[in-house]
Amino acid sequence: MRVMRAIAAAVLAAGCGDSTGPEDVDFSWSGTVDQGDAIEIKGVNGSISAVYEAGDDVSVTAVKDGQVSDPDGVTIVVVPHADGVTICAVYPDVAGQPSNECQPGSGGHLGTQNNDVEVDFTVRVPAGVAFIGTTVNGGVLAEQLRSNVFATTVNGDVVVTTTGIALASVVNGAIDVAIATTTWDRDLTYTAVNGNVSVEVPAAANADVSLTTANGTIASDFALTEVGPGNWQGVIGSGVWGLTLTTVNGNVDLQRGS
Repeated sequence: MRVMRAIAAAVLAAGCGDSTGPEDVDFSWSGTVDQGDAIEIKGVNGSISAVYEAGDDVSVTAVKDGQVSDPDGVTIVVVPHADGVTICAVYPDVAGQPSNECQPGSGGHLGTQNNDVEVDFTVRVPAGVAFIGTTVNGGVLAEQLRSNVFATTVNGDVVVTTTGIALASVVNGAIDVAIATTTWDRDLTYTAVNGNVSVEVPAAANADVSLTTANGTIASDFALTEVGPGNWQGVIGSGVWGLTLTTVNGNVDLQRGS
């Protein structure tokens, strides 16, 4: 799984390099998001890549590409709100379905039918600003962040390294996450259906651990107990918060960081 992180870092470096100027992007936004609030990106087709940025401002760029459908038909909408800023790729409405609307979190509706336009987002995130990345067909990559990360996709991989906490879920794809903080404020869950789940937490972490897979292997750098087929549990440190890694078809690996 560390190979996946190396590949993701190379992709981010290429995507965030100085060779990409304003003439190369279809959307650009920058602004201040308060510490503790979030920059949220909601896509449908395409990847979301985030990287740490020194300073106070968040910046977001996007590139649209379609082989059959018209990229100009997909608009990118910015919605400021009390908890930060949400930016969505909004596709043309589909007959018989609710109108597409960009709203924070689970609000709004973002549907598409036989529209092949991909919108690839690149996000630069300051320290202390949470990053939320959600897409359907594409990966979510968040490398070297200094804030909390919440990543979700249906078809694609999630790769995260951060000094904060992270939560991740996929359906068809792998999860590879490394967090550096021992201070959690919630249970951490990493869930896949068809794919491997690999998570690295600090050696001094405190968690009630549950590792499960229906069809795969389980490995852990921490001492855990096999309580049933494909189910290992245990406590690291003093417990406190839950740490759950689960997949149906894939391997589960809990690694000890520094």
